[in-house]
Amino acid sequence: MKSLLIGEQIALTLWVGGMWIVGYVVAPVLFRTLDDRMLAGNLAGQMFTIMSYIGLVCAVLLLSGQWSALGVEVLRAWRFWLLVAMLAVVLVGQFVLQPMMAELKAAGLDGEHATSFGRLHGVASILFLFNSLAGLTLVVAGLRAAELP
Repeated sequence: MKSLLIGEQIALTLWVGGMWIVGYVVAPVLFRTLDDRMLAGNLAGQMFTIMSYIGLVCAVLLLSGQWSALGVEVLRAWRFWLLVAMLAVVLVGQFVLQPMMAELKAAGLDGEHATSFGRLHGVASILFLFNSLAGLTLVVAGLRAAELP
């Protein structure tokens, strides 16, 4: 059981740490240092996509670990539902918002397309903020109630 918890902690650290590094360190540095904003956006987008797939894998592992450790009682655990919400955010971001944004970029970011892209980007940013803070909550609180002193 201890090895399960260690594996979960590694998965959570990889997912949440990756989100924070890509979202709050790497992406801003790209936009600050590259003259070509389109290139910076494309590179950042690729990194966010990679983090989405890492998040999908980690979320499934973490939810499976929670279910394995707690059984049906997991349905009463706020940590489980927070992970479910985080997984839902990744799914919406990667498979709903990202394709819509890519379609707008392909059509050209002028006028109405630029406005729509900006709105979708804003929604994606809010969802990313939610996931990064939710993940930080799990890092601080621990994956199991018994982890707290």
